[in-house]
Amino acid sequence: MNNPGESEKPEEVTELVCQEADLQDGQMREVTVGDQKVLLVRTQGQYSAVGSKCSHYNAPLVKGALVGQRVRCPFHGACFNVRTGDIEEYPGLDSLPSYKVTVEDGKVYVSISKKSLALTRRVKEMCTIQPDIKHTILLVGGGPASLVCAETLRQNCYQGRIIIITKDSLPPFDKTKLSKVMHVDSSSILLRTADFYQQYGIEVWTRKEVVSVNPADKVVKMSNGASQCYDQLLISTGCRARPLSCPGSDLKGVQLLQSHEDAQEIHTSSLGQKAVVIGASFIGMEVASYLSDKAASVALVGNTRYPYEKSLGPEIGKMIMQMLEEKNVKFHMNDQVTEIRGENGKVKELVLKSGTILEADVVIAGVGVIPNSDFLAGSEVAVDSKKAVIVDKFMRTNVADIFSAGDVTSFPLTFRGDQQINIGHWQMSQAHGRVAALNMLKKPTTIESVPFFWTALLGKSIRYTGYGEGYTEILFKGKVEERKFLAFYIKDEEVVAAASLMFDPAVAQVAELMAKGKILTKALAQADDLSWLQM
Repeated sequence: MNNPGESEKPEEVTELVCQEADLQDGQMREVTVGDQKVLLVRTQGQYSAVGSKCSHYNAPLVKGALVGQRVRCPFHGACFNVRTGDIEEYPGLDSLPSYKVTVEDGKVYVSISKKSLALTRRVKEMCTIQPDIKHTILLVGGGPASLVCAETLRQNCYQGRIIIITKDSLPPFDKTKLSKVMHVDSSSILLRTADFYQQYGIEVWTRKEVVSVNPADKVVKMSNGASQCYDQLLISTGCRARPLSCPGSDLKGVQLLQSHEDAQEIHTSSLGQKAVVIGASFIGMEVASYLSDKAASVALVGNTRYPYEKSLGPEIGKMIMQMLEEKNVKFHMNDQVTEIRGENGKVKELVLKSGTILEADVVIAGVGVIPNSDFLAGSEVAVDSKKAVIVDKFMRTNVADIFSAGDVTSFPLTFRGDQQINIGHWQMSQAHGRVAALNMLKKPTTIESVPFFWTALLGKSIRYTGYGEGYTEILFKGKVEERKFLAFYIKDEEVVAAASLMFDPAVAQVAELMAKGKILTKALAQADDLSWLQM
């Protein structure tokens, strides 16, 4: 037993992990302490140690890109400060644990308290609600932007009321999985538990839809007639799947993918059946990939020569098409659906413009999205010609105390000279939510993130960073036909985007260079030596 006043020292596990000379500045290594894998990093002559797995999907950070004081995940682009373990760029929500490093006689030791030995992630410190504070921040939409906004508010000592309103049946969940792993239990895709929301005083209202906003009175109205006042408002309602406009699109068996229930229904109704996917979009292709070994047959109808022809280019589109064809997905490209025919109210076949008739039991449409901004009619909140909510670099709309974030917004993209854009990236939505929260709290912060995106097909993942719209040339490293490549997208003699397959951590490295404001010239991309990626 300790003497009174003597502090109890937590038991630690300490391991000799390497010799000081083994690690040079700018290098990192995965080491083991107890049973825990740890990322050991040396920068500017100092050692630091943090958790080794990305808090998003547990990717090994040692395979990522180390630039300055942060490491970027090779898979999906999340960034962590190697000194503190704090998350600095998304996706993912949690930070990494950080550990004590000591150097004695040229030997490097890492110590971990036994209590935290099993922990691989760390929730940032947050406050909770103080009931006597009469201030309400209302977050409309249940996606990643709203959740990160709520958490950032609590991390920055906001103790007023926070309400997330979503028309979904679930609290915020990982929507990216719906098209990739369609048959998944809802509890496994929730981003936070019910206990988490309770602990930090975050109210989540599910199955409720906001139908109007009155900025003068600072009140929103819901479809059930109820109203809710706010002091500050975040519009993060995302986008909805664009419905088909051809005759027969209302037949039973014609599906859109928007919710967890939709994903389950598509999975169940496609088993052993004839499935047709309309649209060679990222969603359409992921659905076709998922169903390729579950449906009796899968056909995909697209209106371009190859999938992703505009976004990733014909070479990559052709390669991916071949991958899916090897799994018996039949493509009908340069074509479109003119009519869906049914029998007894249920889909039976599709008629294409070319005259081809496709038998179908299930039809899944992936033909684009529409921003969910209709409820803002009459509110004076400005939207663009495509209905995206217009915000500035602080995520502010043109109406006082109304912010917007995520897929529903059109925002200025820093690394492209503040070009106003609308893109649906999970990581960018989270970054928007953080910036909106900080500006709600009068902590001026601008959106500086570089877009990072991924798509998963047949167990392969294509990474993408930047903003390639309007590119005029693609430069390849490796060979697309061998399914191992790095692509640079060129516009005005500069690299504006990069994509890769089996070429990690190149895209993470490009993203970090873009984030640092480096100009990546066409000449750099043409060079055989890619060591500049590590500059």
